[in-house]
Amino acid sequence: MRVAVVDDQPLIRAGFSMVLAGQDDIEVVGEAENGRQALDLLDTVDADVVIMDVRMPVMDGIQATERLMRRDDPPGVLVLTTFDDDEDAFAALRAGAGGFLLKNAPADQVVHAIRVLAAGESVVAPRITRLLLDRVSDRLAPANGQPERLGLLTARERDVLGLVARGLSNAEIAAELYVAEATVKTHLGNLMAKLHLRDRAQAVVFAYESGLVRPSS
Repeated sequence: MRVAVVDDQPLIRAGFSMVLAGQDDIEVVGEAENGRQALDLLDTVDADVVIMDVRMPVMDGIQATERLMRRDDPPGVLVLTTFDDDEDAFAALRAGAGGFLLKNAPADQVVHAIRVLAAGESVVAPRITRLLLDRVSDRLAPANGQPERLGLLTARERDVLGLVARGLSNAEIAAELYVAEATVKTHLGNLMAKLHLRDRAQAVVFAYESGLVRPSS
């Protein structure tokens, strides 16, 4: 798995690179100190996963993530954040990041997250994503056109999306709707294709932006 490390602090970049260099299945293909450098770097090397800081000079991690997601076959983006940066994390997920971790996460969590993202999955558990969105969604206006996009979904697909946003797993959704888990996977795959969503994290973001679900009391 090829990984690029993007952070404006040299010690953090060096620390991640050192940890990842000790993994037999991971290769660090480059480092960058801001989003602009990251885009230039990824013009010259291929990466499966980008570890992306949010707040950087020249171009921040959110802008860089948005631009990466416009590319053909973009890498997975793992955003580094703290829970003090809720709105940044929300914006990063909206931009297309596959997930986020706290900057002080243990090394083994970072390595696991990279492997999950490289496999095309979302790093952030749906329940964690929902808690984050509950904290910030009342301060963020719904994105233009999102409510109308709900009309693309069948009633059952909307049911599944709402339960995903509540943080339920596929097995829990199947029990809630009295259907097979394979049926849930089919509905989830169909709604994500219709809405052009990359993973469950983006599905949860869309559910909030469209107004399908509201922040918890």
